[in-house]
Amino acid sequence: MAKIAVLRVITAALLLLAAACAAPEQQTAAPSTPPATTTVPPPDPAAVGANELGVVPILMYHQLSRTPAGDYDQTPEKFRAELDRLLRENYRPITVSRYISGAIELPAGTHPVVLTFDDSTTSQLSFTAEGAPAADTAIAILEEFRGAHPEFGATATFFVNNEPFADDPRALPWLAAHGYEIGAHTATHANLGRLDSTGVQREFVQNLRAIAAATPNQPVRTMALPLGISPADHALVSAGSWDGTPYTFDAVLLVGAEPAPSPFGALDPTAIPRIRSGRAPVPFDSGYWLDQLAEHPERRYTCDGDPARISFPRALSTEITARWSPRSAPY
Repeated sequence: MAKIAVLRVITAALLLLAAACAAPEQQTAAPSTPPATTTVPPPDPAAVGANELGVVPILMYHQLSRTPAGDYDQTPEKFRAELDRLLRENYRPITVSRYISGAIELPAGTHPVVLTFDDSTTSQLSFTAEGAPAADTAIAILEEFRGAHPEFGATATFFVNNEPFADDPRALPWLAAHGYEIGAHTATHANLGRLDSTGVQREFVQNLRAIAAATPNQPVRTMALPLGISPADHALVSAGSWDGTPYTFDAVLLVGAEPAPSPFGALDPTAIPRIRSGRAPVPFDSGYWLDQLAEHPERRYTCDGDPARISFPRALSTEITARWSPRSAPY
């Protein structure tokens, strides 16, 4: 009996020792509290010269060709050089839809620019046998630039006609899947000034139906006027109906020839100006206006880095429209 009692005492002691040794391991294995995250506030608008009532360059492109034939055409090398300049001067691309809705969420001190392409030609997008964008097309250059300069965030709006990009069925789905905006440009690139009201509305509806067939669930919010010509009934550029199908456009773009107003200021969404970019310098082209804005930086739209407010010098307070005044932040 005495031996059994001694064994019981020894066993109990060993159990207590094991528990004592295990306790530190349990404590070190306990999960730690994750560190608190901090949000860096945007800088003082005055420190970056914020002016969200400034002008926005909307650049207009057509064909890219090594041997440009028309005044609106340019070489791939010139297009690359223009992208280099935009990056160097702190511009960042946005789509027309983001511009017109005021969703310009860019880093403080940068400037929005809108790249637009008319007519949906194969110089803008075509594919290799492997299904990649063909070399020296606008899309191939934009994608290369995006890869080399991710901070630039290359994007664009393509205004397309029916049978776009040589009627390649891959083209519109590819653009939508890669973050590019698709806008309307009428079914046949019609001169709307020569059509009656029915013909104008038919051009828009047939164009929208063709786009929707290729890219379902991708609403088309923007339109560029072919040749920059409006119909006699200007109201039809923003809304209408044909064959039971209505349409509306938030933004209607012209052909020229100056930077666009801030979306928060005096803007006519049915007549938004664009700047041409072509094979040679001409009056009021992209080179001219980028030079002007570089010489007068106070005129251009400069972001404050905070999408919840609209910052600008106090002297411009009368220029913001009533719709946007609740977000007004003059300094």
